[in-house]
Amino acid sequence: MKSDLTHLDEKKRPKMVDVGEKSETERVAVASGIIQMSLEAYQAIINQTTKKGAVLHTAIIAAIIGAKKTPDLIPMCHPLLLTSINCDIEELPELPGFKLYVTCKLKGRTGVEMEALTGVSIGLLTIYDMVKAIDKGMVIKNIQLEKKSGGKSGDFVRS
Repeated sequence: MKSDLTHLDEKKRPKMVDVGEKSETERVAVASGIIQMSLEAYQAIINQTTKKGAVLHTAIIAAIIGAKKTPDLIPMCHPLLLTSINCDIEELPELPGFKLYVTCKLKGRTGVEMEALTGVSIGLLTIYDMVKAIDKGMVIKNIQLEKKSGGKSGDFVRS
């Protein structure tokens, strides 16, 4: 009896999907997430007065590392040869907080959604870590796939 679940074998044991027969295509994924914080923490980041250094630059570096380390963190993710990782941080003074975007690209046989989502998660956690001395009540929220292209399942754009 064959399972309809792609990550289980005939005996319902976990397995990594074989993507060897899939054709290589250009694949892109963009994910985002928000960190909401106190005005004091927000201003410390903007004014670069935190004790741990350049928060937003460090968050970008952490997001890139997070995207690259995705298969080490999520068991069924394939190691991928990413061709590009780009990060952008939007200031949200009305919140106050920040929105982090991570874009991952490759030419390959499987998508990069998990890499983009992991990058966002690690980047936002890094912001939290660097300003938790000012505000332990920060909230990380709305980590989500914004869009993806390439592959058999086609394109997705969040409406």
